[in-house]
Amino acid sequence: MEQSNKITTLLGGGDDGWGIFLKSRRMIDEGIPVIELTVGEHDIRTHPDILKAMHNAAIGGHTGYAMVPGNTDLRQAVATRVQERTGVPTTMDNVLITPGGQSALFSSHLAVCDEGDTALYIDPYYATYPATLRAVGAIPQTIPAHAVDNFQPRAEEIAKHAAGAKSLLINSPNNPTGVVYSRATLNGIADVCRTHDLWLISDEVYDTQIWQGEHICPRALPDMAKRTLVVGSMSKSYAMTGSRIGWIVAPVAVIENLINLATHTTYGVPGFIQDAALYALGRGAPLEVEIAAPFKRRREIAMDVLAGQNVVKHVPCMGAMYLMLDIRATGLTGEGFADALLEAEHIATMPGESFGTSAAGHLRVAMTVNDEAFREALERLVEFAKSLT
Repeated sequence: MEQSNKITTLLGGGDDGWGIFLKSRRMIDEGIPVIELTVGEHDIRTHPDILKAMHNAAIGGHTGYAMVPGNTDLRQAVATRVQERTGVPTTMDNVLITPGGQSALFSSHLAVCDEGDTALYIDPYYATYPATLRAVGAIPQTIPAHAVDNFQPRAEEIAKHAAGAKSLLINSPNNPTGVVYSRATLNGIADVCRTHDLWLISDEVYDTQIWQGEHICPRALPDMAKRTLVVGSMSKSYAMTGSRIGWIVAPVAVIENLINLATHTTYGVPGFIQDAALYALGRGAPLEVEIAAPFKRRREIAMDVLAGQNVVKHVPCMGAMYLMLDIRATGLTGEGFADALLEAEHIATMPGESFGTSAAGHLRVAMTVNDEAFREALERLVEFAKSLT
């Protein structure tokens, strides 16, 4: 008996890009201290008040089947949040609650792509994107963004591949680069989508982590609400990564069909987790600012450490919890440098090559350890790079 071709070819014949991370975890298991700057996971836990709300909801009996589309009050809270921040009329009928952002990405593509359709996405990309597209039966097609442009995608590059494609996936603020797409970039993307009749799937899970520029939801651009699906999540904005709760905002007809999909796959999200999310959203912007503050602070630490030298350069860190560092002056690839850094300094980073080919010669650094350890790790990284030149 054989497994399905779809499940055995999810990685497209390659690996998942997490080799350095797995090596660092093996070192830790062997008792070797490692500073991990790999995973986009908060170094603080979920706020105790959110956990208390979750506990009270569970103890209060909200442990049975929840409404598959999401509880009415939570869907409305998400709709209100989106409308207030984008100006686009949004109701609960535009919202589906999902088991995290990853589920939302999968479901969004399944909603708009048939087997064999071409699905576009930007390189560098979050590591799960290509396999997610393969899982829904789409043919993944990367669109290169370039270091010389600070990884802002060019509309003309997208247009080269748009004919006959079905969808385009974008992510701003961006993982792995930390770039926030400019209004000009998003207007160019919207033009291509309108011209070539593309669905746009906008991954906005880092929308509360903006250090420079502004977050613009492409759903708010002219004639884009009818062709845009927005993926959101409580994971990054409220440090609820393990709670697995997110959402899709989309045209009503799309949401109606996605509810059918959820009925036959996830069957919704536990009610006590939804109650905790509702409580967190009720705390609003002040709690979002509190959760984001460590990354904003560490961005400033990074700018201080990286100033006054030109061996390790950085892509403008405009948002999210990551730095993208250019280490090409050392003569090593991102993979080569990350492996050497781990061996010599016991500092784990993610090679740019883990996120596609456009970020070759770069490192993604997650700003997810305490300030003192973060500064020490960056200082050691810079000195190690200097020793190689």
